[in-house]
Amino acid sequence: MAIRRRLALTVGQRRELAAHRDHDPRPYVRERCAALLKVADGGSAHAVARHGLLRPRDPDTVYGWMDLYRADGIDGLVKHRPGGDRRGGPPGHEGPAREPEDLNP
Repeated sequence: MAIRRRLALTVGQRRELAAHRDHDPRPYVRERCAALLKVADGGSAHAVARHGLLRPRDPDTVYGWMDLYRADGIDGLVKHRPGGDRRGGPPGHEGPAREPEDLNP
């Protein structure tokens, strides 16, 4: 049987997450904070991901938000923008080397 991951929050952490959930101008931050508060209130990350948010999410997404929050607090949720790595390569890969363009024909 899988071990259920829990999120224990202090009163201060709960207040901070609730403030960002209710007032942050970035929708992705509000969604992440809402998800974490639901997990902290006893919901499973899987149930929150599938049925507890405005749109269903992959449960691994909510587990990732939990990891970001545990590692860096609210800054981890804010700094990690939605959408993943848009470069298409592995992290740190800048793509194929290109010759500089000649700006003076």
